Amino acid sequence: MRCITIRQPWATLIAIQEKRFETRGWVTRYRGELAIHAGKQLDKAICQKEPIRSILAAYGLTIDGLPTGAFVAVCRLVACQPVLENDGETAILGHSERIITGQEYGFGDFATGRFAWELTEIRKLQEPVPAIGKQGLWNWDGKLLL
Repeated sequence: MRCITIRQPWATLIAIQEKRFETRGWVTRYRGELAIHAGKQLDKAICQKEPIRSILAAYGLTIDGLPTGAFVAVCRLVACQPVLENDGETAILGHSERIITGQEYGFGDFATGRFAWELTEIRKLQEPVPAIGKQGLWNWDGKLLL
């Protein structure tokens, strides 16, 4: 299975379906099933800011309860679009000219020239599965329980 490691709280925000676009400085042609791996780094300061603090709390999650160094979800990567425009509050993605605003905009780095990876069919794992992450897209041969 193809995988990507994402820092916390972003990996958990994907797992609970509050974040549907992962922004990266690089493009991928890969489309298909993708495992979301929570990296070992946790941005504690951002977890205390709104709306992230309230969103995590609504799911019964706290900073100390976020898994690190583990798979947290499986999803489908359906598109990877360049960010064409960004005015500081909204971003326009290439190909579809989709407009990103609000919470989703705040959960990514939609700077012009970056890429927005669209994630669908997000399924949170029953329990985090410990694993060592890697940079870029990587492969994992283990089993994940949905």
